[in-house]
Amino acid sequence: MQRAFVVSTITGVLCAVIGVYVVLRGMAFIGAGIAHASFGGVALGLLIGINPFFTAIVFCIFTAWGIGLISEKKRVKEDTAVGIFFASTMALGVLLIGFLKGYNMVVFGYIFGNILAVSSFDVWTSISLALIVIFIILFYFKEFLFITFDIEMATVTGLPVRALNFLMLTLIALTIVISIKSVGIVLVSALIVTPAAAAYQLTDNFKSMMLLSILIGIFSSWIGLIFSALFDIASGATIVLTATAFFFICFFCSPQRRKLLKRMKNQRNMINN
Repeated sequence: MQRAFVVSTITGVLCAVIGVYVVLRGMAFIGAGIAHASFGGVALGLLIGINPFFTAIVFCIFTAWGIGLISEKKRVKEDTAVGIFFASTMALGVLLIGFLKGYNMVVFGYIFGNILAVSSFDVWTSISLALIVIFIILFYFKEFLFITFDIEMATVTGLPVRALNFLMLTLIALTIVISIKSVGIVLVSALIVTPAAAAYQLTDNFKSMMLLSILIGIFSSWIGLIFSALFDIASGATIVLTATAFFFICFFCSPQRRKLLKRMKNQRNMINN
């Protein structure tokens, strides 16, 4: 449980931070595509006897770069490129899993998450990679902020937009690989998107959104982990459903939504009068 709490905290923070950029830049489908691509890496690692963590990193990064390269040519739309890599890497994973003898619980853990089975190696590897990701985000904070809100102006001012885009794709890939042991390949994209989307309901300030997203990510991970341990249910699914509950709470408590409802009520009163 101690290791699980450490990893869940790392996952909650990292997914929340990266998720803000993913939500604001409309990259949710890319996150889902990269997440499912990790299945091919996990299957390859199990087949050749290498830690799936490392093969998943390589697979996810190359998939992210492949999506970026194909979609930037404008001959293929971004969602089409994601769909191609999404399907092909999953198919490769299924093919490679077929060569394994018997039923492998490790595969099941990677697909659906098994945070209570994390090892000390998983903890230290997650901490190391998370620190690298956070350091890069802090170092390029202004640049990432610029291309998030005005990529055309960033290009005109001479920022290396293409390199920054590929760096962001790499950070998304690393975040996904760190998180799949906690919530699984199937659900990791939801944990990236949901806390940030929930925070977006409450504020339009970037730094406030980042902070709220982190808090929602952490509390979702903690509450989900506690419930999964108490009721002996799937940890990854519980964490994601907790984050989803936070989203709906934020959605119905949204200041913008309250203003809209108040405006509609006033208009209705004017019509009645």
